[in-house]
Amino acid sequence: MSEASLPKGYEPWGIEEKWAKHWEETRAFSPDPAGPGKPYSIVIPPPNVTGALHMGHALNLTLQDILCRFHRQQGRKVLWVPGTDHAGIATQNVVERQLKKEGKGRHDLGREAFIARVWEWRKQYGDRILNQIRRLGASVDWTRERFTLDEGLSRAVREVFARLFHEGLIYKGKYIVNWCNRCHTALADDEVEHAPRKGHLWHIKYPLMKGGSLVIATTRPETLLGDTAVAVHPEDERYNEHIGEYAVLPLVGRKLPVIGDNYVDREFGTGCLKVTPAHDMNDWELGRKHGLEVMQVIDEDGRMNENAPEKYRGMTKEECREAVVADLQAEGLLLEVADHEHSVGECYRCKSVIEPHVSTQWFVKVKPLAERARAAVPADTEIFPKQWEKVYYDWLDNIRDWCISRQIWWGHRIPAWTCEACGELIVAAKDPDRCPKCGETRLVQDEDVLDTWFSSALWPFSTLGWPDKTPELAAFYPTSVLVTGFDILFFWVARMMMMGLHFMDRVPFGHVYIHALVRDEQGKKMSKSTGNVIDPLAMIEKYGTDSLRFTLTAFAAMGRDIKLSEKRIEGYRHFVNKIWNAARFALMNLPEAMPRAELKDCGGLANTWILRRLEEVKEEVRLAVVEYRFNDMAQGLYRFIWSEFCDWYLEMAKGDLYGQDETAKARAQVVLWTVLSETLVLLHPIMPFVTQEIWAALPGIPENRKDIALEPSPAARPELRDEAVAARMELFQGVVTAVRNIRAELGVDPAKKLDLLVRTPSAEDAALLESVRPLLLSLARLENFQAGPEVKGPRASGTAVVRGNEVFVPLEGVVDFEAELIRVGKQLDKLAQQVSIVEKKLANQGFVAKAPAEVVEKEREKLTLLAEEKDKLSALEARLRSVAG
Repeated sequence: MSEASLPKGYEPWGIEEKWAKHWEETRAFSPDPAGPGKPYSIVIPPPNVTGALHMGHALNLTLQDILCRFHRQQGRKVLWVPGTDHAGIATQNVVERQLKKEGKGRHDLGREAFIARVWEWRKQYGDRILNQIRRLGASVDWTRERFTLDEGLSRAVREVFARLFHEGLIYKGKYIVNWCNRCHTALADDEVEHAPRKGHLWHIKYPLMKGGSLVIATTRPETLLGDTAVAVHPEDERYNEHIGEYAVLPLVGRKLPVIGDNYVDREFGTGCLKVTPAHDMNDWELGRKHGLEVMQVIDEDGRMNENAPEKYRGMTKEECREAVVADLQAEGLLLEVADHEHSVGECYRCKSVIEPHVSTQWFVKVKPLAERARAAVPADTEIFPKQWEKVYYDWLDNIRDWCISRQIWWGHRIPAWTCEACGELIVAAKDPDRCPKCGETRLVQDEDVLDTWFSSALWPFSTLGWPDKTPELAAFYPTSVLVTGFDILFFWVARMMMMGLHFMDRVPFGHVYIHALVRDEQGKKMSKSTGNVIDPLAMIEKYGTDSLRFTLTAFAAMGRDIKLSEKRIEGYRHFVNKIWNAARFALMNLPEAMPRAELKDCGGLANTWILRRLEEVKEEVRLAVVEYRFNDMAQGLYRFIWSEFCDWYLEMAKGDLYGQDETAKARAQVVLWTVLSETLVLLHPIMPFVTQEIWAALPGIPENRKDIALEPSPAARPELRDEAVAARMELFQGVVTAVRNIRAELGVDPAKKLDLLVRTPSAEDAALLESVRPLLLSLARLENFQAGPEVKGPRASGTAVVRGNEVFVPLEGVVDFEAELIRVGKQLDKLAQQVSIVEKKLANQGFVAKAPAEVVEKEREKLTLLAEEKDKLSALEARLRSVAG
């Protein structure tokens, strides 16, 4: 018996902390760029520095970690770069909320002091998400941690901006933004909160210059003062004859072209759309597409400006709405006012209604970049699942110039300066000290910062040291794979492709794996508002990291969302315990000095079968990982460990391990050690902690190999894949299972020993079963056993057929058939009553119509389960009658 031992129960918490600390301190995951092995690299999708680990993160990180740990086992030098995103808007919001509690705003502090305050917050709280990533067991290289606002990445961002500007791919121009009139600032889309509001739909008559009129339905009558067109659907037979004509703008008299565009929703309102490019995001795009005039009539304060008719100038937009409606009514142009509930954008700060507002912004001219990024898929980069390729193409084919400026303070400030003397615009990677045109030193830097996605787009090469030619960049770019969610395929993946190709002349990654959503057990999206969120950190505290990781992996089928419940995580906690208990059994039966025996000499059905299955599992795991079939990897290992290794092999091996035959015992020990140790290595990428703890306790592992994370993948032994062994084991398992099923179906006491008769089609099958007599007697709990072509079973027998072999379990004196038939009959009567009650309830239309959907569904599920139970009992009754004669 080995001196090494494991505690009775697996308690993950101290163990996880111990090994996570060990791996970080020993720099187990810090590769030498010049070291041996083919490179394999991943850059982590950087979570927001304000973020907390959610189940989507947990899935994403688990899958990346599986890939990294697996490829280390293949002898590759693996780099997994960790880091966080400065999350400009989200982080600034957090700090501004803090200031609000102090009765201050960012303008009270000024730009420099405010940014210093944000850096203080980041220093205090910015590592929370990274520590949560540690809890998940991620094998990242913590020595190469990056932040999108660190010095190296800031240098890369400025270099990229300057180059793109001087190449003519960055320019400055007008664009429509979300504007809060109360806070007096532009807001990014994710700063706008949408809420339902009750409003009205005003139907307004727009006269046509040739006679007749078009009727427009709008929720914002005050903006008609800035209309520059009327749009209809080109296939709408009610209106398409007017395309190319002109309407007259009510109250203003301006001539408006009638245009045709597929964007118009024929079913909404009247099917005619007023186009106000300066005051509606969608109208802005229509205006750009059709070359319409942009007439801005509402200013930054939410008041009507000089472009509005004199009567309305200076009014608030709310006052103007009342005045316009009254004037339209007076002129007979207001035909109808209907109640209308719609979604309205609100400022996250003050809840004021957002006003679309045209202002000057910076843009990237993306068409030239997009064309190359499109051509690279799938030629240089493959997307898994393949269905996402079409989505990627569609977005790139319809791409618009990218607005990269944001009117906030936290972020990469745009490296552009204006000379106060001559007005020259200077864009440079390094701060200029004087104007290159006139020599003046009074230079004013642009106030805006860059969109967070701009710095994120450089992540695969900026994290490796670009623009310097570093050893990491030479060894690990392009990265091997990007694992991410579908929601940032456009925001991030496509932009990384564009920037990687433009600045590195190579794609940033060879593969993109798009993982699915983690939903609740009913398939609903998790959200705090519905209260169905499962917190990964709470699950780790309760069940351990390995249980959570294995659950996510087992359900990570490509292209299918994961339906997650706490019960499933708890279920795989039992699997962790199963592995632990199997390891404890092995350690109690393994010597400290392992016997030396060749596996090819370890005969016997149990040994040859489990070694053959081990070889199959090695290949199954390898293929599953390289093909991103993570669920197949997990489920294959689960079946092998639980059903085959624990339930069959360990039970079959006990005879040799406990017996007096020292040769047989030594062979069983070698096989037991080999299968356990190699299975731990296969399982390690999914369950790093429990496998490491067991590995460290195994006898026969040299001191320099005590870290399973650095253990190579077990070598293949094709000579052990004997096909004949599979057939022999299938017959043995089939016979044992048949006896167990007969025992269970007929309610025979598990402790009762039975007789077994097997009529075999050949002497070979009889000889095989005879050769495993001790195992049959033990595993099937038999008193007597006989097999052969001439064997006959009595009529009162439980029967089954296994690979052409007829199995008979004599039941005379074992089962009281009359009593069993009475018992089953009573159960069937009771079930029939229960079925009747549920059927009546579901036949009641009042119940089905009025009861909550989940209550009705529960009743239907109950009926299904009762029907299944009834079918099983009916089959048992028929079997008892046939056996009893």
